[in-house]
Amino acid sequence: MLNRLKQFTLAAAVALALGATALGGTGAQAAPEDGGTLVVGTTQVPRHFNGAIQSGQATALASTQIFASPLRYDANWTPQPYLAKSWEVAADGLSVTLHLVEGATFHDGQPITSEDVKFSIMTIKKNHPFTTMLAPVTDVETPDPQTAVIKLAHPHPALLLAMSPALMPILPEHVYGQGDIQSNPANLKPVGSGPFMFEEYKQGEYYKLKKNPNFFIKGRPYLDEVIVQIIGDPTSMVLSMRRGDLDLVPYVSAVRDIQMLQKTEGLTVSDKGSDGFGALNWLAFNTKKPPFDNPDVRRAIGYAIDKKFILERLLGGVAQRAYGPIVPSSPLATDQVEHYDLDLAKAKELLDKAGLKPGADGVRLKMTADYIPGFTDQGRNIVEYLRTQLRQVGIEVEVRNSPDFPTWAQRISNYDFDVTEDNVYNWGDPVIGVNRTYLSSNIRKGVIWSNTQQYSNPEVDRILEQAGQEMDPAKRAALYAEFQKIVVDDAPILFLNVTPFNTVYKSNLKNPPLTIWGAASPMDEVYWDKK
Repeated sequence: MLNRLKQFTLAAAVALALGATALGGTGAQAAPEDGGTLVVGTTQVPRHFNGAIQSGQATALASTQIFASPLRYDANWTPQPYLAKSWEVAADGLSVTLHLVEGATFHDGQPITSEDVKFSIMTIKKNHPFTTMLAPVTDVETPDPQTAVIKLAHPHPALLLAMSPALMPILPEHVYGQGDIQSNPANLKPVGSGPFMFEEYKQGEYYKLKKNPNFFIKGRPYLDEVIVQIIGDPTSMVLSMRRGDLDLVPYVSAVRDIQMLQKTEGLTVSDKGSDGFGALNWLAFNTKKPPFDNPDVRRAIGYAIDKKFILERLLGGVAQRAYGPIVPSSPLATDQVEHYDLDLAKAKELLDKAGLKPGADGVRLKMTADYIPGFTDQGRNIVEYLRTQLRQVGIEVEVRNSPDFPTWAQRISNYDFDVTEDNVYNWGDPVIGVNRTYLSSNIRKGVIWSNTQQYSNPEVDRILEQAGQEMDPAKRAALYAEFQKIVVDDAPILFLNVTPFNTVYKSNLKNPPLTIWGAASPMDEVYWDKK
């Protein structure tokens, strides 16, 4: 944790100072070559391309190429200039001033001004599903066309990360400011200022992006075009990558797919990058339903599960252990929490303490286990494992299948469950992606990926509120360490593993997207080594 905290402190120091005047910063190699097409494979179908009002990787993959954002981030969590050539955070933390690059234009040739920044930030605040991300923003002042001053109700240390490409695309007000933003035709025919321009979309099959010849970073992008092929079947996508039909596939997480691609000549499989998403796989309890309202029952199940078996056997050694609500790669994570290592005797002792004595058939408790449909390695296989493993402590598990995602989401969000496998993202900063799971104020029936556990702890609410406003990195890390310890002890969730996102690409592709946002980053520095 100490190294990560030093890293985070350094990033914060950079953020509190003037941003560097050099654009980019992800370290392109010498003499990159222009030209060529990049063919990307994905199984996800974007509903549209406007990342200001839609979250998720499907939208972000396209949105971050089409739209530019105030800042971008490297692989070390350090903010870099982008549309904002520099920035300052006020001493009291109540404002952030952005100084925009001169001469930047949208794809239609119109200049980018501070009014567009204001429009975009307030649009995101009103429409984006991550309601906490810009909640403290009260206004954006525009003293001149190149200066935007973001005003805050209280200090908001997550704000700089929220200016990342995947979270804060800058929209042209003259295109998106007319009518209802949710139904604006430009959502499907976007106009941005990013390195690539929208060219064509055949829904459910592919979309094409072409080089922006007037990109505000001189000499970029290097590629002529990016084509994203949408392949519904993951197996077919892996075969296409092995045949050479695809050049890059991000976010590969299935064990067999990773292992197969690692053995394919000419391909590089990297587990670097994508730390910003912070995807955790876990088991979540309905904490208002007896006997799961008793923390001892939840803890007992935690001690009865062999996490080593899950990681090594079910997940083939490709996934990392998760110990708490903040992904281990985050500068704010700690592993100084209860690990719930396998201890069947302790599990039985806690079940006895909870009054769940074994019957004549040895059964203490019957419970239903759900999982996200389509998740085989991290979902179905894990809950099937629970069926046999938990018998050893007298718990009988019924695995309940959902025919599709909406069915699962309806069950879980309406509290019709005992325990479910779930896969939830941190989204870089706890304020953005972690708080939603644990704040009692976010218990919202019918809304998936809110606090569907109905977990409520006033101390956790207090700590999260305080940490969300603490600007000192060391004090903030200490608050989140306390939060993690409490949540792990309360056990509304049992943390299993980090989702093993891997980026697979042809080995002669240079500067692949391996920052904290992976492929949800601008690919202006990507190029082909044609030698």
